[in-house]
Amino acid sequence: MATITPQTIPVLTIDGPSGSGKGTISRAVAERLGWHYLDSGAIYRAVGLAAAWENIDLSDPDAVAHCAAHTDIRFDKDGHGEPRVIVNGKDATHQLRMETAGAAASAIAAHPPVRAALVDLQKRFRQPPGLVADGRDMGTIIFPDAAYKVFLTASAEERAKRRYKQLKEKGVSVNLDSLLHEIAARDERDAGRAVAPLKPAEDAVIVDSTGTAITEVIERVLAVLPRSLQPR
Repeated sequence: MATITPQTIPVLTIDGPSGSGKGTISRAVAERLGWHYLDSGAIYRAVGLAAAWENIDLSDPDAVAHCAAHTDIRFDKDGHGEPRVIVNGKDATHQLRMETAGAAASAIAAHPPVRAALVDLQKRFRQPPGLVADGRDMGTIIFPDAAYKVFLTASAEERAKRRYKQLKEKGVSVNLDSLLHEIAARDERDAGRAVAPLKPAEDAVIVDSTGTAITEVIERVLAVLPRSLQPR
């Protein structure tokens, strides 16, 4: 019987900018495959939120890294099967969806000590039968040896509209122009940072979801996998 090592466990990385649909697509693909799911963005948001709870200056790399090393993060589901994120024993799912949490995640992700503190945590999600890893540097930094990589993107305008609709449905007061400005600014910041900038892995398949139905995007992502790994 073959010995299972991390290198023998298949990984599908799905990277891309904010609002590209990574979360929705990645969760659906993981469910179709019966694989584990890693939401790296939620991990960074959770650390940013935990740091805010402790009034830690997000521009202080060492303080945030210390917070990261001592933050307990769990992914769970509620009674209706909806995903929940538990941070230090508190259900932080709603707070993690706010734009402020996204901005905090982007800010702390630029700190090398913070990224180092979270690398091992993310790699531990690589368990049989496989892993779908959703983020910004899954295929370039965290799982560079992954055999299957996707870079999911969409126009900034479409991503802003998606986020606007999502927040409105949750009863959050939001302005579309402000969202578009925030998304454009975050794209520039994420792509230009010195550490793990947002960019496709050289061997990634680019999937543009602009104007494309979710079901079609899911099929295009699944098509990256060989037939032997395709869902039955």
